[in-house]
Amino acid sequence: MDNVVDIVSALAKPIVAAHHFELVDVEFVREGKSWYLRLFIDKPGGITIDECALVSDELSEKLDNIDPDPIPQAYFLEVSSPGAERPLKKEADYKRAVDHYVHISLYQKMNGEKAFEGTLTSVSDDELGLKINLKGRMKELVIPRKNVAKARLAIKF
Repeated sequence: MDNVVDIVSALAKPIVAAHHFELVDVEFVREGKSWYLRLFIDKPGGITIDECALVSDELSEKLDNIDPDPIPQAYFLEVSSPGAERPLKKEADYKRAVDHYVHISLYQKMNGEKAFEGTLTSVSDDELGLKINLKGRMKELVIPRKNVAKARLAIKF
């Protein structure tokens, strides 16, 4: 299914860029008996439902005109905002998230934990700096990038 994601990403990038939006992510997943092609787009200040519909219409038209069809099975096309808890996937996402509250999931435990929430303080090629609240005390953690399974913005309660 990576091939579908690659093809759709290549088709979607110029559409999204023409409207000065950012293509955050593309996924093609099976949920139950149905397939879903999902695009997540964003822009400073957030994306509107009308902007999602615009990208959906333009991408749908492009996909309908490709021969042979890169997606032979039936699927649902969904274009949406990545939401308040936007995933951090690209290097630019991480750099933009500095000084923001984030959730980091790890491949293996570090200090007895597989996930941390805190303020992202620094980003380098090899490490992430994270300021966490540990039992009422602020502590600076250094997390090796190779240990990060997933990262996203988080909402602080």
